[in-house]
Amino acid sequence: MSASVSMPLGGVQVGSFDSYEQAQAAVDYLADQKFAVENVTIIGSDLRQVERVTGRLTWGRVLAAGAAGGAWWGLFVGLLLGIFAARPGAWIGSILTGLLIGLLFGALFAAIGYSASRGRRDFTSTSTVVAGRYDLMCNPARAEEARAHLARFSLRG
Repeated sequence: MSASVSMPLGGVQVGSFDSYEQAQAAVDYLADQKFAVENVTIIGSDLRQVERVTGRLTWGRVLAAGAAGGAWWGLFVGLLLGIFAARPGAWIGSILTGLLIGLLFGALFAAIGYSASRGRRDFTSTSTVVAGRYDLMCNPARAEEARAHLARFSLRG
């Protein structure tokens, strides 16, 4: 095996797991056994992007999301301007004006962005990168000790 991403800093593989949670639990076990975990690296291999579709995108959802985002920015700007209001009661007007302008501009810019897509992406989604396998790599000087601990870890179930 060549010294590449799979062998960082001359490390050797001491374990392989199907999920990140299993690899994390193994490193936690090593830490509980007072093993010097700074000698261990978790490497995810066979990466793939997973995009989970969360819903249909409609004009109503686009405008509502744009208006909400714009309203938050408008509220923030209104609060900042309200701090420096000359009259004691003018800060409320600054907040409401900022909120309204932010709401309108947020909805407008969201509508422009959505119409520019011309219906090519009429859904919402979340993306994540996951690995098919997670390898535990270790400094060669500590590899045998790590393997011995991980053998006991695998017997725990």
